[in-house]
Amino acid sequence: MASGFFAILDDIGALMDDVALTTKVAARNTTGILGDDLAVNAEKATGFLSSRELPVLWSITKGSLINKLIIVPIALLLSAFFPVAIKIALVLGGFYLAYEGAEKIIEYFFHHSNAANKIIENSGQNDNSAEKAKVKAAITTDFILSIEIVIIALGSVTEKSLAIQVLTVSVVAFLATIGVYGIVAIIVRMDDAGYQLIKRFGDKGFFSALGRLLVKSLPVIIKTLSVVGTIALILVSGGIFAHNIAYLHHLLPAMPSIIREFGIGLVAGLLVVGVVTGGKKVFALVKR
Repeated sequence: MASGFFAILDDIGALMDDVALTTKVAARNTTGILGDDLAVNAEKATGFLSSRELPVLWSITKGSLINKLIIVPIALLLSAFFPVAIKIALVLGGFYLAYEGAEKIIEYFFHHSNAANKIIENSGQNDNSAEKAKVKAAITTDFILSIEIVIIALGSVTEKSLAIQVLTVSVVAFLATIGVYGIVAIIVRMDDAGYQLIKRFGDKGFFSALGRLLVKSLPVIIKTLSVVGTIALILVSGGIFAHNIAYLHHLLPAMPSIIREFGIGLVAGLLVVGVVTGGKKVFALVKR
């Protein structure tokens, strides 16, 4: 009886060792997309009142965890029974990310006044409604990026047993959410930490100087993350297309992959923006 119990413990220990090893490999393979995930979500989690930053971030984090709970079992089932569906889902998600990135670029270069008007209009709207809309948009983007993270992690363990696949993908998905949004939480609270340091040390000395640096750095970091987040959206989408569409995978092989994937993502995004804009105009005419 006792020997059987210890044999079970040995099996569990061996399984955990295998999971630790495969998790390390899967995490390494997802490093690039996690960096993009951080940039995109940090940009989307900012722009709220200081008192609402952490509650909003918690709402997005819960949404991200729910996304993972939905995606992980579906990805495992599709991988086992209908693997082509994963590729289709990735490509569709790529178009969504490309659209978001291209729309931001077009708005910045061609619709500065419209963007300003939107800010003025939104300032008159119910703050709660505007907050919910932004949280919803952030969770939607997280859903697409989560699919990419889960698929890459799953691809690292396809030859392993089902138990190892389930545990590895689940651990990577959980760590991705906690890691990304934990760092985002630190970024968005930098200015508050800086003000506390200035207040506590009487606006003099090393820690006070550090506080001023934190306060001054936050706007620069947010602006940088906004740019990096937009680029990341296009790069991730271009990477999805290049890795899952054979023709694009072999297109311009001499060109550096980062430039090629950015170009593919940007072209795809502009095409989707054109289709969406044309569709809205047609719908408006029909509605009249």
